[in-house]
Amino acid sequence: MQLTDADRKRITEAIRMAETQTSGEIYCVIARSSSDYRLVPLAWAALIALVTPLPLIYLTAWPASVIYLLQLAAFAGVLFALSHQRVRFRIVPPRTKRDRAHGEAMRQFVARGLHQTERRTGVLIFVSLGERYAEILADAGIDQKVAPQTWDDAVAALIGGIKRGHLAEGFVPAIEQCTRVLATHFPPGAINRDELPNAVVEL
Repeated sequence: MQLTDADRKRITEAIRMAETQTSGEIYCVIARSSSDYRLVPLAWAALIALVTPLPLIYLTAWPASVIYLLQLAAFAGVLFALSHQRVRFRIVPPRTKRDRAHGEAMRQFVARGLHQTERRTGVLIFVSLGERYAEILADAGIDQKVAPQTWDDAVAALIGGIKRGHLAEGFVPAIEQCTRVLATHFPPGAINRDELPNAVVEL
Protein backbone atom coordinates (compact mmCIF):
# COMPACT_ATOMS: atom_id res chain seq x y z
CA MET A 1 0.00 0.00 0.00
CA GLN A 2 1.52 3.28 -1.13
CA LEU A 3 0.62 6.93 -1.28
CA THR A 4 -0.02 8.41 -4.70
CA ASP A 5 0.72 12.03 -5.57
CA ALA A 6 -3.02 12.67 -5.35
CA ASP A 7 -3.09 11.17 -1.84
CA ARG A 8 -0.21 13.36 -0.71
CA LYS A 9 -1.94 16.43 -2.09
CA ARG A 10 -5.21 15.56 -0.32
CA ILE A 11 -3.50 14.98 3.02
CA THR A 12 -1.38 18.13 2.73
CA GLU A 13 -4.44 20.21 1.89
CA ALA A 14 -6.37 18.68 4.80
CA ILE A 15 -3.57 19.66 7.18
CA ARG A 16 -3.42 23.18 5.76
CA MET A 17 -7.18 23.62 6.14
CA ALA A 18 -7.10 22.19 9.65
CA GLU A 19 -4.50 24.68 10.79
CA THR A 20 -6.63 27.61 9.67
CA GLN A 21 -9.15 26.50 12.29
CA THR A 22 -6.84 25.88 15.23
CA SER A 23 -3.54 26.94 16.74
CA GLY A 24 -2.62 23.26 16.99
CA GLU A 25 -0.01 21.73 14.67
CA ILE A 26 -0.85 18.44 12.92
CA TYR A 27 1.87 16.21 11.49
CA CYS A 28 1.41 12.90 9.66
CA VAL A 29 3.88 10.01 9.43
CA ILE A 30 3.50 6.70 7.60
CA ALA A 31 6.06 3.94 8.23
CA ARG A 32 6.28 0.76 6.17
CA SER A 33 7.19 -0.94 9.44
CA SER A 34 8.67 0.01 12.79
CA SER A 35 11.24 -2.80 12.81
CA ASP A 36 12.51 -5.51 10.49
CA TYR A 37 12.36 -8.14 13.30
CA ARG A 38 15.26 -10.03 11.74
CA LEU A 39 16.28 -11.54 15.08
CA VAL A 40 12.92 -13.33 15.44
CA PRO A 41 13.53 -15.91 12.66
CA LEU A 42 17.07 -16.36 13.98
CA ALA A 43 15.75 -17.12 17.48
CA TRP A 44 13.22 -19.64 16.17
CA ALA A 45 15.80 -21.33 13.96
CA ALA A 46 18.23 -21.61 16.85
CA LEU A 47 15.55 -23.07 19.13
CA ILE A 48 14.46 -25.70 16.61
CA ALA A 49 18.07 -26.58 15.78
CA LEU A 50 18.75 -26.97 19.49
CA VAL A 51 16.01 -29.56 20.01
CA THR A 52 16.48 -31.39 16.69
CA PRO A 53 19.27 -33.76 17.89
CA LEU A 54 17.37 -35.02 20.94
CA PRO A 55 14.92 -37.44 19.22
CA LEU A 56 17.60 -38.47 16.73
CA ILE A 57 19.99 -39.47 19.51
CA TYR A 58 17.38 -41.66 21.26
CA LEU A 59 15.51 -43.02 18.25
CA THR A 60 18.30 -43.67 15.76
CA ALA A 61 21.77 -45.13 15.65
CA TRP A 62 23.05 -42.43 13.36
CA PRO A 63 26.56 -41.15 14.03
CA ALA A 64 27.08 -37.75 15.62
CA SER A 65 28.36 -36.31 12.35
CA VAL A 66 25.07 -37.07 10.58
CA ILE A 67 23.00 -35.66 13.43
CA TYR A 68 25.18 -32.55 13.43
CA LEU A 69 24.60 -32.04 9.70
CA LEU A 70 20.85 -32.49 10.18
CA GLN A 71 20.98 -29.94 12.98
CA LEU A 72 22.68 -27.44 10.67
CA ALA A 73 20.18 -28.23 7.93
CA ALA A 74 17.28 -27.65 10.33
CA PHE A 75 18.73 -24.31 11.37
CA ALA A 76 19.29 -23.16 7.80
CA GLY A 77 15.91 -24.41 6.57
CA VAL A 78 13.89 -22.82 9.35
CA LEU A 79 15.84 -19.57 9.07
CA PHE A 80 15.21 -19.42 5.32
CA ALA A 81 11.51 -20.24 5.66
CA LEU A 82 10.82 -17.72 8.42
CA SER A 83 12.88 -14.90 6.94
CA HIS A 84 10.32 -14.09 4.26
CA GLN A 85 8.78 -10.75 5.24
CA ARG A 86 5.16 -11.89 5.37
CA VAL A 87 6.02 -14.95 7.42
CA ARG A 88 8.37 -12.98 9.66
CA PHE A 89 5.71 -10.46 10.60
CA ARG A 90 3.23 -13.25 11.38
CA ILE A 91 5.46 -14.96 13.93
CA VAL A 92 6.27 -11.79 15.88
CA PRO A 93 4.12 -11.63 19.05
CA PRO A 94 1.39 -8.95 18.79
CA ARG A 95 2.58 -7.22 21.94
CA THR A 96 6.10 -6.94 20.52
CA LYS A 97 4.74 -5.34 17.35
CA ARG A 98 2.62 -2.88 19.34
CA ASP A 99 5.57 -1.94 21.54
CA ARG A 100 7.90 -1.42 18.56
CA ALA A 101 5.32 0.66 16.69
CA HIS A 102 4.53 2.78 19.75
CA GLY A 103 8.24 3.31 20.32
CA GLU A 104 8.66 4.44 16.72
CA ALA A 105 5.72 6.84 17.10
CA MET A 106 7.38 8.36 20.15
CA ARG A 107 10.69 8.70 18.28
CA GLN A 108 9.00 10.39 15.34
CA PHE A 109 7.20 12.79 17.68
CA VAL A 110 10.54 14.00 19.01
CA ALA A 111 12.45 13.76 15.71
CA ARG A 112 9.89 15.93 13.90
CA GLY A 113 9.96 18.59 16.61
CA LEU A 114 6.35 18.27 17.71
CA HIS A 115 7.45 18.86 21.30
CA GLN A 116 8.97 22.22 20.36
CA THR A 117 5.93 24.22 19.25
CA GLU A 118 5.45 27.50 21.09
CA ARG A 119 2.31 26.43 22.95
CA ARG A 120 3.07 22.69 23.03
CA THR A 121 0.14 21.95 20.72
CA GLY A 122 1.69 19.44 18.34
CA VAL A 123 -0.31 16.38 17.27
CA LEU A 124 1.22 13.38 15.51
CA ILE A 125 -0.94 11.07 13.41
CA PHE A 126 1.16 7.93 13.02
CA VAL A 127 0.63 4.72 11.06
CA SER A 128 2.95 1.72 10.85
CA LEU A 129 1.67 -0.50 8.04
CA GLY A 130 3.70 -3.62 8.80
CA GLU A 131 2.35 -3.78 12.34
CA ARG A 132 -1.15 -2.60 11.33
CA TYR A 133 -0.80 0.01 14.03
CA ALA A 134 -2.19 3.53 14.27
CA GLU A 135 -1.77 6.09 17.04
CA ILE A 136 -2.34 9.76 17.71
CA LEU A 137 0.10 11.48 20.07
CA ALA A 138 -0.53 14.96 21.48
CA ASP A 139 1.93 17.25 23.24
CA ALA A 140 1.68 18.42 26.84
CA GLY A 141 -0.30 21.56 26.10
CA ILE A 142 -3.09 19.48 24.59
CA ASP A 143 -2.96 16.65 27.12
CA GLN A 144 -3.77 19.16 29.87
CA LYS A 145 -7.17 19.79 28.29
CA VAL A 146 -7.93 16.71 26.21
CA ALA A 147 -8.18 13.14 27.53
CA PRO A 148 -6.33 10.48 25.49
CA GLN A 149 -9.58 8.65 24.64
CA THR A 150 -10.78 11.80 22.85
CA TRP A 151 -8.71 10.66 19.87
CA ASP A 152 -10.47 7.29 19.58
CA ASP A 153 -12.82 8.46 16.81
CA ALA A 154 -9.91 9.83 14.81
CA VAL A 155 -7.97 6.57 15.18
CA ALA A 156 -11.08 4.61 14.15
CA ALA A 157 -11.47 6.77 11.04
CA LEU A 158 -7.79 6.30 10.25
CA ILE A 159 -7.92 2.52 10.59
CA GLY A 160 -11.19 2.28 8.67
CA GLY A 161 -9.78 4.03 5.63
CA ILE A 162 -6.58 2.00 5.67
CA LYS A 163 -8.51 -1.29 5.91
CA ARG A 164 -10.32 -0.29 2.73
CA GLY A 165 -6.93 0.06 1.08
CA HIS A 166 -6.89 3.84 0.81
CA LEU A 167 -4.37 5.71 2.94
CA ALA A 168 -5.72 9.16 2.13
CA GLU A 169 -9.26 8.07 3.01
CA GLY A 170 -7.95 7.17 6.44
CA PHE A 171 -5.77 10.20 7.05
CA VAL A 172 -8.13 12.92 5.81
CA PRO A 173 -11.07 11.97 8.12
CA ALA A 174 -8.62 11.51 11.00
CA ILE A 175 -7.21 15.00 10.40
CA GLU A 176 -10.75 16.40 10.32
CA GLN A 177 -11.63 14.64 13.58
CA CYS A 178 -8.47 16.01 15.23
CA THR A 179 -9.31 19.48 13.92
CA ARG A 180 -12.73 19.43 15.59
CA VAL A 181 -11.14 18.57 18.92
CA LEU A 182 -8.35 21.12 18.59
CA ALA A 183 -10.60 23.92 17.37
CA THR A 184 -12.69 23.60 20.53
CA HIS A 185 -9.79 23.92 22.93
CA PHE A 186 -7.18 25.69 20.79
CA PRO A 187 -8.82 28.15 18.38
CA PRO A 188 -6.61 30.21 16.07
CA GLY A 189 -4.73 32.94 17.90
CA ALA A 190 -4.01 36.49 16.84
CA ILE A 191 -0.68 35.16 15.54
CA ASN A 192 -1.33 31.73 14.08
CA ARG A 193 2.12 30.77 12.78
CA ASP A 194 2.64 27.56 10.82
CA GLU A 195 5.46 26.05 12.87
CA LEU A 196 5.68 22.66 11.16
CA PRO A 197 5.56 21.58 7.49
CA ASN A 198 2.12 20.70 6.12
CA ALA A 199 3.13 17.36 4.69
CA VAL A 200 2.94 13.62 5.20
CA VAL A 201 6.26 11.90 5.86
CA GLU A 202 6.87 8.41 4.48
CA LEU A 203 9.45 6.19 6.16
